[in-house]
Amino acid sequence: MSLLVFGTSGQLACELRRAAPEAIYLGRAEADLSDPAACAAAIRAHRPEAVINAAAWTAVDKAETEEAAATVINGAAPGAMARACADLGIPLVHVSTDYVFDGAGTAAFAPEAPTAPLGAYGRSKLAGEVAIRAAGGPHAILRTSWVFSAHGANFLKTMLRLGRERAHLNVVADQIGGPTPARDLAAACLRIAAALTADPGKAGTYHFAGAPDVSWADFARAIMDQAGLACRIEDIPTSAYPTPARRPANSRMDCTSLSTFGLSRPDWRPGVRAALQELGAIS
Repeated sequence: MSLLVFGTSGQLACELRRAAPEAIYLGRAEADLSDPAACAAAIRAHRPEAVINAAAWTAVDKAETEEAAATVINGAAPGAMARACADLGIPLVHVSTDYVFDGAGTAAFAPEAPTAPLGAYGRSKLAGEVAIRAAGGPHAILRTSWVFSAHGANFLKTMLRLGRERAHLNVVADQIGGPTPARDLAAACLRIAAALTADPGKAGTYHFAGAPDVSWADFARAIMDQAGLACRIEDIPTSAYPTPARRPANSRMDCTSLSTFGLSRPDWRPGVRAALQELGAIS
């Protein structure tokens, strides 16, 4: 299967490059998502058998003051990709987010649950979902949460750095979700792309998040434990750590429909160990 991937340096793109080095990877120089027409033109020029969009605006707080720019990258660009893919009859796998939900309650959100983003980032990602569905081509919108790896900027790397510097850290304990190893997310994207190539009838919206669900504070404790760091984690409420963008309190996602592709939720704890090993934090 010839595969075209948007993204080269993000967490997901790095893991895709490791798993599928033969694919074509387009960075900002080749296809800037702030220019949706260029993204569509790249698809038409390469004419792959499938496309994975692993690029996005991920600066959640910055989106609050630059929503228009975020919406072009997260909304208009995926829409342009989807229309080009629909014209060519090829599948698009697009990664979305738990931020399309309002985080209310304690039940896991199913793919068909009503969306109600709390902020600009979530609205921009939802705009991409809407545009992809409207294009009418074979697609998989794969919502995920709390992605981590040895690459880029993420919670695991932040905790590792701070855990080496401080005796204790205050971490939010009233936001619950599923940490997701980028390596497992990449493997899922590749499997889904292949499955949609063979059977476009499997198109739709799916959830992919690590298990078990935990708070950020408990996730931080697991990182400290595996890294052998003595840093003590103190639970705090979200109200004690204000940010420009509101975060969902409940990021639990129902991932049962992954069985369509023979997939299930990955255990994130081995993923933490693998990332720490790659970072040289443990042997």
